Amino acid sequence: MRIVKIFFIALLFHSVSSKGQNIVKGSEGIIQSPDKKLTVRFYQKASPTGQKTLFYKVDFDQKNVINESELDLQLNNRLSEQAMALPVDKHTKWFENLTVQKLTTLNKDTSWTPLYGERSVIRDHFNALRVELQKDDNTIYNINVEIRAYNEGVAIRYDFPVNPKGSYYSITSENTEFSLPAGTLGWHAAWAQAPYHLVPLKNWKEESERPLTLKLPNGLYVALAEAQMVDFARGKFKLSPSKENTIVTSMDSKADLISPCKTPWRVIMIAEKPGILIENSHLMLNLNTPNQIKAPDWIKPGKIMRVAALTSADAYANIDFAVQHHLQYILFDCCWYGDPLSFSSDATKVGIPNFDLQSIIKYAKQKGVGIWLYVNQQALVAQSDSLFSVYHKWGIKGVKFGFVQVGSHRWTTWLEKAIQQAAANEIMVNIHDDWRPTGEQRTWPNLMTAEGIRGNEEMPDATHNTILPFTRYLAGAADYTICYYNKRIQTTHAHQLAMAAVYYSPIQTMFWYDKPSQYQGEPELEFWEKIPTSWDETRVLHGEPGEYISTARRRGDEWFVGTMTNNNARTLPLSLNFLPKGKTYLATIYSDDVTVKTNTHVSVKKMKVTSATVMNIKLLASGGEAMYLTPVK
Repeated sequence: MRIVKIFFIALLFHSVSSKGQNIVKGSEGIIQSPDKKLTVRFYQKASPTGQKTLFYKVDFDQKNVINESELDLQLNNRLSEQAMALPVDKHTKWFENLTVQKLTTLNKDTSWTPLYGERSVIRDHFNALRVELQKDDNTIYNINVEIRAYNEGVAIRYDFPVNPKGSYYSITSENTEFSLPAGTLGWHAAWAQAPYHLVPLKNWKEESERPLTLKLPNGLYVALAEAQMVDFARGKFKLSPSKENTIVTSMDSKADLISPCKTPWRVIMIAEKPGILIENSHLMLNLNTPNQIKAPDWIKPGKIMRVAALTSADAYANIDFAVQHHLQYILFDCCWYGDPLSFSSDATKVGIPNFDLQSIIKYAKQKGVGIWLYVNQQALVAQSDSLFSVYHKWGIKGVKFGFVQVGSHRWTTWLEKAIQQAAANEIMVNIHDDWRPTGEQRTWPNLMTAEGIRGNEEMPDATHNTILPFTRYLAGAADYTICYYNKRIQTTHAHQLAMAAVYYSPIQTMFWYDKPSQYQGEPELEFWEKIPTSWDETRVLHGEPGEYISTARRRGDEWFVGTMTNNNARTLPLSLNFLPKGKTYLATIYSDDVTVKTNTHVSVKKMKVTSATVMNIKLLASGGEAMYLTPVK
């Protein structure tokens, strides 16, 4: 890593200084992304009364992305003996009397190999600016602003270095701003499992979840996100009450930290096409620390089915079904140990009749199928110090955390500790309900997936499903709980089939509300039987949020393609130019076809294709298509 002190050139900031002579001398810094398309400017302004404010701006390919926006934290710390006699609110705006001490740049260009993911190798390449600041009235209180410029976007956070007095920092709010061009629209969701609405930046009734994907009037797409939120309170996004077209970070509650400490990254992903946001979602992983599990061979991605009825007979039937259809795991969901909402329920003992868990585990092991268990937060809180070690002795592969509390600093740190406790006992994790990942699965890769999504527990329509890849999935893997036979499905069966390729989850739940007895030999299910859940390469072939999407994923020399449309029928051209030139592939195509005499009405056709092939895909309303491509030898 290279560190260089910045020497400032006034011409770089002529556009800023020409608006007024209130920029603080020596406070200006500029960095660009490695490909030079993205530019971030940092500077400090002083008011006539001496109050100083930090600002930044972001441009992409000479287009405005983030106009002048404020960087700010509020704390309730008392910083001096004189301050102790004054009301707390007189000392909450920490940044008003900071002095820029030093600015340095650094760059990094490395690559790393994830245990699993949407690509086999991830490049971590950025240029960064580090701004060292000191409070005018107290030299022991320092703070740094860290800004990174990637080809994929910008990341900003606040860093409190070691304090010689070991001070704590009680952060009551973070007011980092994102001032966007007039006419910007956003896909707003009020909570993690909420529906999405495309709305302008005004008159929001509720805050917006993150990631928040935006469509700018200049044609660019932006996603505001949060990364490495592991020791802080969750941030959402609200509208500024005083500035038009301006979004402000909104903490769920205060965060009490001890130096040295850092806030989460505020992320601004930028792309010329919405599909590029999806391809660049590894940025969230790059903003987290590397894998902390020394011997992670026990972490195995795979497909999983929920056992709908908790009896030994049903468990054996599901294990046999899993073997037949190449599923690696089954899940025993809520209530296997009794009332999950009671602190008196013991999650190390079976609490229902006709359910011999130890015999089931033994049978599953003989068949090569792993067992996952659902555990509600009450039992996790009461028993997590010993629970995972018991499950490890049983041979349990993973635990689904249920009804977790989210948002506050307390519950954030509790959940991160629980993930680590599970890792110490070689237990994989799936977190359900309103929690969303922020890239920490890089650090603790036993965190396989999480809900935080409006999936098939709510049975959303196809339009919602075509928004999700461009919004929720930017945060990381999601457990949509795909169904196939349930009559409440709001889409065609080929649409559900394609989800396994479009939606990323290294533990991919299939047949969520389904039972083995519903299977009637439907030939199209071979697509789910063959598809993996971890990939060497991912490409979004085309798509628009709320309209349609086509995603191609490669494992080895095989490709799996999923295409989904919204509630409208349409015909889409699909070029196979992602295939290697000069090679022929056999394409097996699974399409909606009302003439097929099965309950699911999905046809299976085969044809030879090459990289020059362009298909015209005819999609029914709420429909989809899946494709399996294997090289002809």
